[in-house]
Amino acid sequence: MQVNVEKLSPVLVEFQVEIPVERVKIEVEKAYAAIQRTARVKGFRPGKAPRHVLAHLYGGRVNADVAQRLVDATLNEALASRQVSPLSQPAIAPTELKPEAAFTYKARFEVRPEVSHVSWQGFEVKRASTTVTDDLVDTEIARLRREHATLRAIEPERPSQSGDVVTFTYRLDVGDKLSVDGEKPQEMETELGTGEVFKEIEQALVGLVPGATADAGLSFSEQHNNPDFRGKKGVFHLTLKDVRERVFPEVDDELAKDCGEDTLEKLRASARARIENELEEKASQNVAEQLVVELARRNPIPVPPSLVDQQAQTTEREVIADANRRRQRVEPNAEMRARIRLDAEMKVRAGLLMAEIAREKDVKVTDDDVEKAYVELAQQSSKNVAKVKAEYRDASKRQTLIGMILEDKILDLIESASVITQG
Repeated sequence: MQVNVEKLSPVLVEFQVEIPVERVKIEVEKAYAAIQRTARVKGFRPGKAPRHVLAHLYGGRVNADVAQRLVDATLNEALASRQVSPLSQPAIAPTELKPEAAFTYKARFEVRPEVSHVSWQGFEVKRASTTVTDDLVDTEIARLRREHATLRAIEPERPSQSGDVVTFTYRLDVGDKLSVDGEKPQEMETELGTGEVFKEIEQALVGLVPGATADAGLSFSEQHNNPDFRGKKGVFHLTLKDVRERVFPEVDDELAKDCGEDTLEKLRASARARIENELEEKASQNVAEQLVVELARRNPIPVPPSLVDQQAQTTEREVIADANRRRQRVEPNAEMRARIRLDAEMKVRAGLLMAEIAREKDVKVTDDDVEKAYVELAQQSSKNVAKVKAEYRDASKRQTLIGMILEDKILDLIESASVITQG
């Protein structure tokens, strides 16, 4: 087998593989032998049809099958012979197989760029302040008051206003299509003023009393997730069912007891400690993000487009999922996707560079590192370690975890060689 390699770009390679005629003949003979045993040809007993008849009836299929088998059997062998690991699925362009001639095909795929040197020392980044102010503690106490608030009916009845928790039903008409959510109205609860629902719906609900109806119109963008909605006008037909208001507890020892502390003083102390931990974690994460950006900026290596595509798709899904969790409307458009792609390109470049640093500095993930990660995941998710280990028994999930651990190790290495100033 002969293998010629052409580098089309720093991240794109094309193999041209030629398989000797002797091997082609052997595979063709095997294929016809298999067909002869099973073929039912009119005028011939089973297994007795002559070769030229089989070639006339099945020649095209045999040649295509043999070509595919030869590619499958030799591609990995060709890659191994040149010590190349594709990052993308090879695109195969075979020539027409002829039983009496050598067979050739081309395989084009993406590879890691060659990196001769990575600049990763001496970065200058800022670490955000982690000082916990009284205002931050007050904000946390206010959040706890809200968390332990109760809802009560409003007496005497009055129109709804911002801050009220309302229950309403709706039907949605889009364009000429009526009741796209079905004949039965859908029911929803929201707090007015929080942005949990479309602002047009909030505006229509404010000022209503239970039993009142209103319509909220809005226009859907050309990039809406639902193709049936794109560029069309919609109308939500609303009926207000219930209006309640929050009753907040006093800031005293009773609130502290409801939150698991003995006194208000202890509650404020625990709130301060929790906020400090959160600020420390956010500051560390922000430093890591700055280091990744700086690493990619200092080392503008080319990146494989397929890896950027995968990262961009992952990021877009995460953005949409996060918005859905917060009941916000996010409709991907060209500008948003352009920003996501730039971010994806930066992350892919940084990932390739960190892999090169790991190779240069011989940074490895040990079994102890993995065990430590299991313990940390268990603490974060309030699960026992055995359950976490069971969840990561899958090889791909475990490999993802190992990749995350290695990335953290490399970031620690870069941070230790950087200048960190307090912002």
